[in-house]
Amino acid sequence: MEGGGNVEPTPFLSLFAAFSYGLASMAMVFVNKAILMQYSYSMTLLTLQQLATTLLIYFGRVMGYTKAKDFNVATAKKLLPVSVFYNANVAFALASLKGVNIPMYIALKRLTPLAVLVAGSFSGKARPPTQVSLSVVFTAVGVIIAALGDFSFDLFGYSMALTSVFFQTMYLILVEKSGAEDGLSSVELMFYNGLLSLPFLLFLIIATGEIPHSLFVVYDKASSLTFLIILILSLAMGIVLNYTMFLCTIVNSALTTTIVGVLKGVGSTTLGFVLLGGVQVHALNVTGLVINTAGGVWYSYAKFQQKQKMPRKVISDEETHRK
Repeated sequence: MEGGGNVEPTPFLSLFAAFSYGLASMAMVFVNKAILMQYSYSMTLLTLQQLATTLLIYFGRVMGYTKAKDFNVATAKKLLPVSVFYNANVAFALASLKGVNIPMYIALKRLTPLAVLVAGSFSGKARPPTQVSLSVVFTAVGVIIAALGDFSFDLFGYSMALTSVFFQTMYLILVEKSGAEDGLSSVELMFYNGLLSLPFLLFLIIATGEIPHSLFVVYDKASSLTFLIILILSLAMGIVLNYTMFLCTIVNSALTTTIVGVLKGVGSTTLGFVLLGGVQVHALNVTGLVINTAGGVWYSYAKFQQKQKMPRKVISDEETHRK
C-alpha cells in the first residue's frame, strides 16, 4: 500500500490509480448517502473516518505493514493547508448530501475539473494544451445541459455542494504540489491528513453541539446490524477513497483526478436514478450526459497525445540518491 511522489509512474500504475479512484469514489457516494439517511451527524461521521484512517496507518507502520516515515513537524506544517481544505471539502459535501439526491449532487460536483483548470492558470501553472482545455470545457457544458433537465431548486444543498467544489479544487492542487515537491507517498499523505484533521474536527463537533448526542445515537443504534454494517463500510470506504485519491493525484495530476470523478459520475447518476427514483429523465439529461462522456474521452485522448510528445526524463543514479 505505497505510492511515491518521486517514482516515475508506469502506464499500468497510472491506469490502476485512475480506475481504482473512480470505483471507490462512486461507491463512497452511495455509502455516505445510505449512512446519512440513518445518521445525520455528518461532522461526527467525518471525524470517525479520519480517526479510523490514522489508527490503521499508525498500527500498520508499528507492525511493519507499511513503510511510512516517522512524523515530521516541518512536513506537518507544509501539509496543514491540505488538511484544512480536505476537511472543508468533505464536510460541505456531506452537508449537501443530506438534502440533495445523488444525480443532483454529482451534477454539481462535476464542475470541479473546470475549477481546477481555472485555478491552475491563476497559480502560474503551465497552460495545458488547447485540446485538454476544450475537453474540460466540453465536459462542463454537458454538466450544465444535463442539470437543466433534472434540477429542483434547493438553495442550501446547492450552496453546500458548490462550496465543496471550491475547497476540493484547492485541496487537489495542494495535494499534487505536496506529492511532487516533498516526495511523500499516498500512505504518508493520508497519515498526516488524518492526524492534522482530528483536532480541527473535534473542535467543530464540540462547537456545533454534535457531541455528545451523536455518540449516544451510535450507542442506541448499535443493536441494528444493518446500521453497524453501513457504518463500518463507511469507515472502510473512507480509507480506501483517501488512498486512491492521493495515489491518482500523485501519479497522474489534479486535473486527471477530477476528470475521473466526472466520468464515474455518469455511472453514479444512472444508478442514482434507478436506486432512488423520484427523478424524471428528460432529453436534456441524456444529451448532457452524452456530451459529458464525450468530453471525458476527448480529454483522455488529448492527455495521451501530450504524453507521447513529452521526452522521457532519465534520472541518473547520483540524482536518485540525492533525492
